[in-house]
Amino acid sequence: QVQLVESGGGLVQPGGSLRLSCAASGSIFSIYVMGWYRQAPGKQRELVAHITAIGETNYADSVKGRFTISRDNAKNTVYLQMNSLKPEDTAVYYCKAVVPGTSASWGQGTQVTVSS
Repeated sequence: QVQLVESGGGLVQPGGSLRLSCAASGSIFSIYVMGWYRQAPGKQRELVAHITAIGETNYADSVKGRFTISRDNAKNTVYLQMNSLKPEDTAVYYCKAVVPGTSASWGQGTQVTVSS
């Protein structure tokens, strides 16, 4: 089981930016497929972005052009840079790790609130 710790959430005004971080345990982080998901009140958890071991990325249509996922294998960390934030981006953001051949692990989540 991979341990994941998210950080970087908070309150930001519309149009602002935040960077989320997710630190992972383990010595083989470089092969993990990492993802960011979010869940707003009353809604299902949805994929925001993911990044493969070789750096291929995929984004939800709602965040394309505004959010960027990246990873630093030397620090066992994945990031989500969020720009031009909108009120509809308000949610709890979760980090997910998938080690090939094993089950997924989830972080505890970090709250992002976009409001004036």
